[in-house]
Amino acid sequence: EVQLVESGGGLVQAGGSLRLSCAASGFTFDDYAIGWFRQAPGKEREGVSCISSSDGSTYYADSVKGRFTISSDNAKNTVYLKMNSLKPEDTAVYYCAAHRGRTTAQAMGVMWVWDYWGQGTQVTVSS
Repeated sequence: EVQLVESGGGLVQAGGSLRLSCAASGFTFDDYAIGWFRQAPGKEREGVSCISSSDGSTYYADSVKGRFTISSDNAKNTVYLKMNSLKPEDTAVYYCAAHRGRTTAQAMGVMWVWDYWGQGTQVTVSS
């Protein structure tokens, strides 16, 4: 059974940091790309960042470049999203997702590309 389990969300003040984790199981991790997405109340789900497990290539949405860092620990089948300089507009439910093969920046905007999704973790940034 494929599982993606997010953790690490919480409440933080503006300017603070959080590290999200996405633990994957049930598929060959090295063959997949992992992405982070977020959805704020009343808004569409949007891509935040993604990484190809095979070669470590990474992509970021413009809104988080320079503040967020995605990384992968293939030995632990886990992808992390380190979020620094958090802003109130970063408040959302954060989801991780996986698709087979290498990813691209464009894949962050195409939800149907992603085969598996986690349940999400809430991130709230207070002003």
